[in-house]
Parts: sequence; structure tokens; C-alpha cells
Amino acid sequence: MKLKSILIKILIPVISVIFAFIVGAILIAAIGGNPSDAFTYLFKGAFGNSTNLGKTLVKATPLIFTGLAATFAYKCGVFNLGAEGQFVMGAVTSIWVSVTVKGISGIPLTIVSLVLGAIAGGIWGAIPGILKITRGLNEMIVSIMLNYVAVLFMGYLYSGPLRDGNLPQTEAVSDTLKLDRIFGSNVHSGFVIAIVLAVIVYYFLFYTSKGFKLRAVGLNDTASMYNGFSVKKFILMSFIVSGAIAGIGGSVELHGVQYRLMSGFGTGYGFDGVAIALIGQLNPIGTVLVAYLFAVLRTGANTMQVGTGMPTAVIDIIQALVIIFAVAGSALVNLPNVKQFFINITSKKQTKVVER
Repeated sequence: MKLKSILIKILIPVISVIFAFIVGAILIAAIGGNPSDAFTYLFKGAFGNSTNLGKTLVKATPLIFTGLAATFAYKCGVFNLGAEGQFVMGAVTSIWVSVTVKGISGIPLTIVSLVLGAIAGGIWGAIPGILKITRGLNEMIVSIMLNYVAVLFMGYLYSGPLRDGNLPQTEAVSDTLKLDRIFGSNVHSGFVIAIVLAVIVYYFLFYTSKGFKLRAVGLNDTASMYNGFSVKKFILMSFIVSGAIAGIGGSVELHGVQYRLMSGFGTGYGFDGVAIALIGQLNPIGTVLVAYLFAVLRTGANTMQVGTGMPTAVIDIIQALVIIFAVAGSALVNLPNVKQFFINITSKKQTKVVER
């Protein structure tokens, strides 16, 4: 039964992607395009050469961080919709460290910057957690509101104290603080950090006692409380860790891609992370794969538009369809009648095996 459950969780996102591309092909044909040419240019733009492949991995990196942040929180049964704010606060802390701290530089300062970015994200994530366990406030509303606070605070900094000359942006981090490129490609080492973090999160959730307890709280907090688990502690921990993951993602994006804060930094990554976590079935490895799929769509969209004239909005529609089909599929397989259908099939197969 466990194998069947794993298989279903794998099939849901795969089938969702297939259906989304089928509907996307119909849409492209309906507006006068050639679906085959459009998808050829799409994948050529994402995989056509080493440069494009590198761009895809770079675009996937921040999505992996925010997807992992959402996954970790959801495993504890709480909804962290504030990953964008935590992502921004991580970057804000890192830029402040990078342009103001004197006496150290290079790799040591980069490490300090990344660590402090993770701490800042964790603190920002702790706010809705504390308000939830002490005052019973809805964490979704609080975390969303904190996104606006973080973005406005960032705007204050790049327009005021950390402004670079007459432009509404901060000073760029120095060349010694930029993340190294991997094997001479345009992929920065932040991608490696994201993959390592995904493995750590996966191991913690599924191979440690605390990970088991955290998942138990997410499945049934009342039963967990009666079994002696500190439910409030795990809820708060999930928010802090989730925020820290998003915070280090913001720091990595700053040191690896953007190099400075300006209007639009981090926009959309938080909610993309929520969608990626859901499509990935709240599994860290699945989250990485779905984040890469989203990056493929975004990297190849411009090439498709140049090659075929199809608007990039088509890719946005395909991405939205993947989300819709994945959520609908997850809801469908959890319906009592559908569950009973799979149980009946399993029972019949077991009966035939016994008869033989």
C-alpha cells in the first residue's frame, strides 16, 4: 500500500504536466501557432547550449529555496505564505553586512552574510509563529502582511540610507563577495547550496525522530499533543526553519545574481514556492524537480517568443495549468470513494494471488 501511495504521488505531478502541455498545445494552435515549433524553441531555449542550461539552473535556485521553505512549514500543518518577505529580509541583511562591515572580506564575509541572512529570515518567520501559538492569530494573514512590511522596508533602504547616488538602488556587493561560478559556467555556487539544503531537509523530515514528530503534528496536532509532543514548539520551529531557508535564499540571490537591492527584488518567489511545494507533493526532492520545471518554462519562454512569435503569456498559462491539475489531482485521490476504489483493487489482486 505504501508503494502504491508513493506511485500516486509521483504520477500526479507527471500527469499534471502532461495535461498542461496538451492544453497549452491546443491554445497555441487556437491562436494560429504551431505547437511543435513552439515547444521545440521552448526546450531549445532551456537546454540548447551550456549557457542556456546554466541560466535555467540559476533561475531554479531561488525557487528551490522558497519551495523548500513552504514544504517544511506545510509538513507541520502550518501555512507559511510569507516566504517572499523572509526572502527579502535575508537579502536586506546581507546587503547591509556587505556594504557596511569593515575589517573582513572575501569568503569569510560572504559566509557571515549568508548566515545572518538565514537568521534574519528565521526571525521574520518566527513572528507569525509566535502570534499563532500565543494569540491564536491566522498565520496566513500575518505572514502575507509581513511580506508588504519587508518589501516596504527594503524600499526605504534602497531609497534612503543605503541608496547608491541618485538611483533608487543600493550599492552593489564587491566582486570578492560574489558567489563563485561552478566549473567556469554561469551557474553560481548558490545552486549547490540549494541542492545540499534539499537533501538535508529530506533527511531531517523522513529519517530523524524530530522530523517524524514534526510530520505527526502536521497530520494530527491533537493526537500528537496527547502523545506528549510539544505541538507549539514544533509549530514555532517550523516557522523559524522555514523562514531561515527563505532568508538564505534571498542572500544567495543577492550574492549570486542581483548583487544589489532595487525595486522588484524577490517579487513573486514566495507564492511560486507555495505552488512548487504543492505540485511536488510536499517532498523536498519533488520540490527541486518542480522548481527546475518552472525554471525551464521561464528560461525557454523568450526563445519561444522570438522563434515563433507566440506571447510568453502562453507559458504563464501552462504554468498555471500545472498548478491547477496538480492540486485537483491531489484532492481527487483523497476523496473517500477514490480511496475505496484503490483499496478494492488492491484487495482483489491480493485475493487472486492467494487463490493461485
